[in-house]
Amino acid sequence: MVPMRKGCFMATKSGKTTVDESGLRFTSRENGSPFAGMGKMGETMSCIKCGLHKPRRQGSQQRFAGSLAFFCFDCKPPKVAAPAN
Repeated sequence: MVPMRKGCFMATKSGKTTVDESGLRFTSRENGSPFAGMGKMGETMSCIKCGLHKPRRQGSQQRFAGSLAFFCFDCKPPKVAAPAN
């Protein structure tokens, strides 16, 4: 696994590598995406701060460096509205 940030690793599982008689190297992994059981396409987004994929309902789009970016609520909790006087 390739480390992305401190304590985080890429989502793919490392597979068993075998060398074919022709000299080619193949990896045996499960077919499909690591996000297959998470719902519809586009239902999850990667948090720009922690890098973890989370459902859209567990975060929000906020302006960052001049464009919209996804932040999960663990990294950037939603602002509590001030009571009206």
